[in-house]
Amino acid sequence: MNIMLVSVTERTREIGLRMAVGARNAAILLQFLVEAAVLSMLGGAAGVLLGVGFSAIAAVLGHFPFTVSFPTIALSLAFSAAIGIGFGYYPARKASLLDPIAALHAE
Repeated sequence: MNIMLVSVTERTREIGLRMAVGARNAAILLQFLVEAAVLSMLGGAAGVLLGVGFSAIAAVLGHFPFTVSFPTIALSLAFSAAIGIGFGYYPARKASLLDPIAALHAE
């Protein structure tokens, strides 16, 4: 959520410009929700790769069987996206409700 709030703050002029040329609130909201979901899914994918990698190393060193459950990986990525959308909604909503004139004057 903090990353998205900083992103909205840093991109206030961009948001104001998009709104001034006709972007609707829903388009701004969707832009930031997609960004939040992609960021959280990338983090989730990195976590999955690290988890699978370290589990494989532990299985080799410990001489025990190792399997990867693809439904579990899909569920973890879906959960990451849901967390990203859930915590990205407030910053996205804040961005979509900006006044275009005030946003263009912001520095």
